Order: sequence, then C-alpha cells, then structure tokens
Amino acid sequence: MTFEFQIYNMRFILLFSLCFLLFASCKDDKNIKEALPHLEVQQKVLKYAEGFSITNYKTHQEIIVTSPWPKSQDSFHYLLVKKGQEIPKHNDTDVVIKLPIEKVVVMSTTNIPSLEYLGIENKLVGFPSTKYISSEKTRTLIDNGTIKDLNNDLDLNMELLLDLQPNLVIGFSVNGNNKILNQIEKFGIPVVLDGAWTEKHPLGRAEWIKFIAAFFEKNKEADSIFNTIETNYLKAKTLALEVKDKPTVFSGSMFKDVWNIPGGKSFVAKYLEDANTDYLWKDNDANGSLQLNFENVLDKAQKAKLWIGAGSFQTKTQMTEQHKGYGYFDAFKTNNIYTYTKEVGPEGGLLYYELGPLRPDLILKDIINIAHPTILTNYENSFFKRLE
Repeated sequence: MTFEFQIYNMRFILLFSLCFLLFASCKDDKNIKEALPHLEVQQKVLKYAEGFSITNYKTHQEIIVTSPWPKSQDSFHYLLVKKGQEIPKHNDTDVVIKLPIEKVVVMSTTNIPSLEYLGIENKLVGFPSTKYISSEKTRTLIDNGTIKDLNNDLDLNMELLLDLQPNLVIGFSVNGNNKILNQIEKFGIPVVLDGAWTEKHPLGRAEWIKFIAAFFEKNKEADSIFNTIETNYLKAKTLALEVKDKPTVFSGSMFKDVWNIPGGKSFVAKYLEDANTDYLWKDNDANGSLQLNFENVLDKAQKAKLWIGAGSFQTKTQMTEQHKGYGYFDAFKTNNIYTYTKEVGPEGGLLYYELGPLRPDLILKDIINIAHPTILTNYENSFFKRLE
C-alpha cells in the first residue's frame, strides 16, 4: 500500500467520522427541539406588578416573590402542585403548596376583597383582629362563627390556628422579621408572603389579585377582574387629562413632631399625577413617605388649593385639637380638606385601607371628582369626604 493511498484512507475515515458526528448532533438537536413543546413552560404576563412572577409548567405552577418588603434582597419560591401530580424536584427553601386549597388564613384586610371578588371568601377560616374587617359580606361570616378571630398578628392564637388546620396562610412582612410566620411554618402549614404593598403603581398593587387567585385556580377570573379595573382607571385618567386647570395639592398630616408626606415617586403621588393635579412634592424622588417638620410643609403648602389625604380625621375640630397649626393653611380655611374616612366599618375599620388597594380606579375617580368636580357626571365618592 502506497503512502499516498494511506493518506487518502485516513482522510476518508476522518470525513466519514465528522459526517457521522454532525448527523448524530443534528438528530440529538431534533430530539431536543421535539421535546421542548412538551414542557409547556409559559410565564404569565403581568402589566404593572413588579414584585412577583408566575410561571406555568405542565405539572405545576411556580410563583416567585421578589419584593416581599421594601429593598429586600431575598426572594421566595412557591410551587403549586395539584392533587395527584408528582412534586417536581426543588430546593429545600422552596415552599410546596398542594392544591386545592380548602381552608385559608390571611393576615391583612387587603386580602379580603380579593377573596370576595374571586368568590372564595367562604374558604377563609381565620383572621387576626377581625374587628378591622369592614366588608359586610365577610363580617356576616365572622358574626356566624365561620371565620374565627385569631387574636392579633403579634400574639397569634396558635392553638386555635392549629385547630382550624388551614391549607395555607397568606401573610406579609415589613422587614423580614417573621417570628409568627416562622412558627406557623414549623407546624407544617405553608406560608406565602404577599408584597402587594411594595408596588409603586396603583395598578401594580391591584394586579396582585392574580397572585391570590393562583392558589385557588382562579386565574381566568382574576384576569377578567383586573382588566375591568385597569380599563376603568385608564378611562378616568384620560378624562382628567383633558382638563387644563391643575389645582395645587398637598397631602399627609402630623404624627407627633413629624409630618409624613408622600414622596414624589410614591403610589399616592401617582394618583395625584393621573388625576391631573399639581402635587407640590412631585419632583421629589422618594417612593415612600418623607418625614418633614411642620414649618417645611407650611412654607410650601400654605397657599395650596386642596389638601387630599389628611389622615383619618373625621372633622376639622379633631385636626386643630391635635395641632393648632393646621388652621394656617388656606385649604383649611376654605373647607378644601379631604380624608379617606367616608366609609367606616362597624368596628371602626376604614374601607379605604381594605378595598382601596384592589380598586385604584375608585380612588382615582374620587380624587378626580375632588379636583375636577364637573368631569364625572353624577359620581359619588367611594372613600374620600370633605371635612366640615
């Protein structure tokens, strides 16, 4: 055999091997591509909410909460698995929640409207400090003993909670210190964190109804409810923007020696912007509250036309009893002070705090009706009232 022939054979063998590897690789790629559709992975589209995500798999759902409290560096993973389905592989820190949920305990009144709108308020079996719940529908369940009072969230009646045997507890955290919630988890009861209150956009807060709905397999209902709220909100915003006059507005009130006023990037400031008002602190970059002294606020807001969101006062007399300086503002003198105390529950809870986060469209309409009274025909405020 000649040397040239040997070289030829070696080239042929190498070429054949290369073709075989390419063929095998293409075949493997084809198998992978054919297998991908069967995974049926789809992430739910959220329009405004930034603090959580929902991913749908063929065998389960995964919810990740990335904003359980302000400036949190932690994220929480929840795997929702239907009865009869195999539990997927997961990390030790993941919380597995088996569906369906028949009994739930929630820790915030803001969850009450979501349960009611989704038609699952009858699944609520316990709540800390039920006196703060304003909704008539849920109060009926409290009064007939269906929903038990668990004392309060700092001193929860753990014995009663265990007797109720909830499948799920929906809680919240202000700063990550969750002693009570950690204790509940030690008893084998799944706990999830609702971070709706950390959202900057009012519609972002409302969109957390999709978070609640996922645990009860009410995703379509939540989408429909939210879409209606969004449509109402954007329609009201469009009407307000047609008005040329923008009244000057300020907000907040004193607590001890500090005036808490919404920052320029807060959800309250967003309401005032979308209602087409001139919020005096709109240029501030804070997304929470500013802590100012009385003189700072008086210097800037004394001549403002409207004072919207002046705490939970019921009368102007109550205001001056707390701080005589309130009387120096023009809005006080002209009776243009508005608080969110129009609807008070039988035990003193404010409906604004309970229903407002889910219905930003109603809050926006209230503010528009205050700032531009001719825009909304025959509209009656849901939460805000003028102080006399």
